[in-house]
Amino acid sequence: MTRAFDFIVIGGGSGGLAASKRAGDHGARVLMVESAALGGTCVNVGCVPKKIMWFGASIAQTLELAADYGFDIERRGFDWSRLVSSREAYIRRIHSAYDSSLSTSGVTLVKGHAHFIDRQAIAVEGQHYSAPHILISTGARPSQIETPGAELGIDSDGFFALKHQPERLTIVGAGYIAVEIAGLMNQLGTQVDLILRRSHVLMNFDHEIAETLHQQMQDSGITLHPHDTVKQVSRNPDQTLDIELNSGTRISDCDQLLWAIGRRPNTDSLELAAAGIEPDDGGFISVDDYQNTMVPGIYAVGDVTRGPALTPVAVAAGRRLASRLFDNQPELKMDYDTIPTVVFSHPPIGTVGLTEAEAEALHGDQVKIYRSRFTPMFSAVTRHREPCFMKLITVGPEERVIGLHLIGLGADEILQGFAVAIKMGATKQQFDNTVAIHPTSGEEFVTMV
Repeated sequence: MTRAFDFIVIGGGSGGLAASKRAGDHGARVLMVESAALGGTCVNVGCVPKKIMWFGASIAQTLELAADYGFDIERRGFDWSRLVSSREAYIRRIHSAYDSSLSTSGVTLVKGHAHFIDRQAIAVEGQHYSAPHILISTGARPSQIETPGAELGIDSDGFFALKHQPERLTIVGAGYIAVEIAGLMNQLGTQVDLILRRSHVLMNFDHEIAETLHQQMQDSGITLHPHDTVKQVSRNPDQTLDIELNSGTRISDCDQLLWAIGRRPNTDSLELAAAGIEPDDGGFISVDDYQNTMVPGIYAVGDVTRGPALTPVAVAAGRRLASRLFDNQPELKMDYDTIPTVVFSHPPIGTVGLTEAEAEALHGDQVKIYRSRFTPMFSAVTRHREPCFMKLITVGPEERVIGLHLIGLGADEILQGFAVAIKMGATKQQFDNTVAIHPTSGEEFVTMV
């Protein structure tokens, strides 16, 4: 027997949850299928546990500065298991909230692995379900590598499963995940090596932001290995790892090796061909501006597409799709232009709009750039000064702001309000006409000359 619904959502991550709840609130009969814990990567092995670990690392960093503020504090150590326990308890509360909200929205949840039978039907553990609208939101997983001994390492999922803090950690990668884990583990007292295939971390970010973080990571004690890759990995008799790099460098007695080399979409087991969908060479599903796949009635949001792999993007896209399908808003779609994002490095990075290189490629000599470098007051009175760098990119005689980038304390919180202004088309003059809030770091954006 086949059970019929109005909307089937395959995947209970951020995008799938947002779409299913919004559709249910609009009165649709919704089925959600999830094989693991609700919340997907973000809640379970991504944004949420990462940010909690980042907060812990930030507290450790603050304790280092306490003496310069007059506090006589005796540090008696750090309990990794206590932090992990608090983190997991918080995630369990999120799971409970999801269960409650799905029930309130009338969403039916089925646990198991789904695969397509045809364009309007799926099977889950032998049971068949059908709907005229099916959303694929199965997310992504860490990429693997075929280097000899690679299996001796872990990925970001494995990082959040660690029961003990490694004394020495080697990370391979230069993106969000690599620099975030490197920074927080360094602050928590682990000796960190970071292996970079190219010259700098975050090569796709504005070059001055990336260079500032690169230098700060070095200054904080992280050992960077630019222009290098892993040749092979072996295990020592004492269970530590020996990592040989292609440059000839050898990292010995390493407790953990973490691969942070990208992510692959979870589309392999969906049997997409049965629905008439052909993913690209990377396994991603192509969609149009309305999240439609090549097959009418089948949609995709989140990390299974080539769009920005960001939780708020998947949430926004999922909600708009549900409202378009079930709330008579046929023109509603996700706007993928000018999306802000934050890297929870140490110090954090905030960025929205075009980089300098992108702006100059599009607009040439119409581009004008404003910069500010300083030490935020919080660390300026201490012996461990941490830099802040801010950058505004404008275009045309009206100097419309088309890019805003910053690295430094509070970057994560500063960015959101400025992102709204840039989305609205703010100009440099409008920034200048805004009264500064003093003394703050954010005021630099409205006082640049």
